[in-house]
Amino acid sequence: MRASGSNPRGAGLGARVLRLLQPSHQHSALSATLLLMGSVMLARVIGYLREMYVAWAFGAGPTTDAYVAAFQIPDYLFYLLAGGTTSITFISIYTRHTSRGEEEKAQEAFNTTVTIMSVIALAGTVLVEWFTPQIARLIFPKFNPDQMALCVYLTRIILPGQIFFYAGGIVSAVLLSKRMFLYPALSPVLYGSSIIVGGLIGAQRFGIAALAYGALAGSFIGPFLINSIGAAKTGLQYRWSIDFRNREFHEWVKLSIPLMLGVSLVSADDWILRYFASGGAGEISRLNYAKRLFALPISILGQAAGQASMPFFARLFGEGKRAEFAESVNQSVYRVGSAALLGSALMLPAALPLVDLAFRRGHFTVQDSVATAAFFAWFSLSLALWSAQALYARAFYATGDTLTPMVASTLIVIASLPMYAAMFHRFGFTGLAMASDVGILLHTVVMAWLLNRNGLVGLSGLPWGEVAKALATGVVAGLAGYAVAGRVVAPGEWRRDVVALAAIGLTWLAVLAAGLWFTRSKLWSDLRRGKRPSAMGEPQAVVERTEGGVQP
Repeated sequence: MRASGSNPRGAGLGARVLRLLQPSHQHSALSATLLLMGSVMLARVIGYLREMYVAWAFGAGPTTDAYVAAFQIPDYLFYLLAGGTTSITFISIYTRHTSRGEEEKAQEAFNTTVTIMSVIALAGTVLVEWFTPQIARLIFPKFNPDQMALCVYLTRIILPGQIFFYAGGIVSAVLLSKRMFLYPALSPVLYGSSIIVGGLIGAQRFGIAALAYGALAGSFIGPFLINSIGAAKTGLQYRWSIDFRNREFHEWVKLSIPLMLGVSLVSADDWILRYFASGGAGEISRLNYAKRLFALPISILGQAAGQASMPFFARLFGEGKRAEFAESVNQSVYRVGSAALLGSALMLPAALPLVDLAFRRGHFTVQDSVATAAFFAWFSLSLALWSAQALYARAFYATGDTLTPMVASTLIVIASLPMYAAMFHRFGFTGLAMASDVGILLHTVVMAWLLNRNGLVGLSGLPWGEVAKALATGVVAGLAGYAVAGRVVAPGEWRRDVVALAAIGLTWLAVLAAGLWFTRSKLWSDLRRGKRPSAMGEPQAVVERTEGGVQP
């Protein structure tokens, strides 16, 4: 007889969860996917808390504009040297050798790549540190002298952290190749938390520079230190090696050059927004607050799904299963894109109470909430596009083609610049958010068209009927939400924000349920198929590992 109050099933579940959180645990496909999704979501929540703290402590003005702008030069240096390349290219090289028992070659590839690229990153950091004032004046020509001086000062504090981001990214790739996901999953969480701690500890003494010192400390603790501890426990040993003849290093460079030199609108959008908004008092900060809040649903729908899907895409393509590969990509885009369309229908009418509840405190005023909510509403329109492009890009990477998407992305960025300028001059700062939507629309359409033209993923395979049902339901739900918002939204007090969000959310949920039932949509049943991994981009198979990385 079972003892009273015992719950073996619950205890078994708890034991499994604890086992998955052990640092040395080698994850299965499902556990790795869930861990990375949880990490991405937690990192975004911490990022939101960070922005909330900055809004409370420093508001939205010239000082916070300089702080936000100070990340642009370090971000671009990181992007130029290694952004995204380690997880996409080095993992495959390292794993190929370890799977064949060629541990010595794998170790030498690690030593050579870390040494050479760390030296290059160090040299680049020193060079950029020297020319920071000139670069900052070029990027932010509308900053006044005080803003420019603060921006240069903060940039020089943050810059050395990119060396840790790079080295930590390579070490993280080794851990992921060994199916050890906990350490890389903790990296972005520790990085974001360090910025908050830096502000709480040093704001009174250093002002907003305390956040920059926190970012520098976080880049060491998160991407570098935690991953190095994990790698050391696996027996990985680093040895200085500058061997330019190493074949694996040549392969890494060949695959990485397109990703290093190309400029994607996914990254460039923030840079462009900051450039045009640099002439307004607090506009960079308000755009940044809106974009960071918007990053939370993107991370859940786009980033996590893309990371979980790419290894499976690569396996299908590598096994020559082209039809299954195309079907997997189309089904992933349909599910994630349709869910994003419905999410936009909630975010649009809830923009003002959501932003007001998230940021309005301290120096962040009601007027700041209204302006930021307008930006957030426009960004929300493009949630499905941001989510879909993440899957389309990884479909290209899975085929081993990094050149085509990056050349196309770079040309799109160049072609989009006049559009950003025109919409900024026509509609002001709100026009920048509108231009961001148009830019990501162009980016997504071109990626889908190129996959179709190259015979990789046919657009005809996308279940357009189901997508149309989700779109129609979302439009009706969004309009109903706006009707309710007009009666209940009254920013200025957090209780009113909660009531408004509850009313809008319940209305959205009711219309959503009725719309999906009326249109006989299959979306809900497709998303609920927990036994079929297709909900994560896998129709009939299991992924061995997922991809991860740290983004500054």
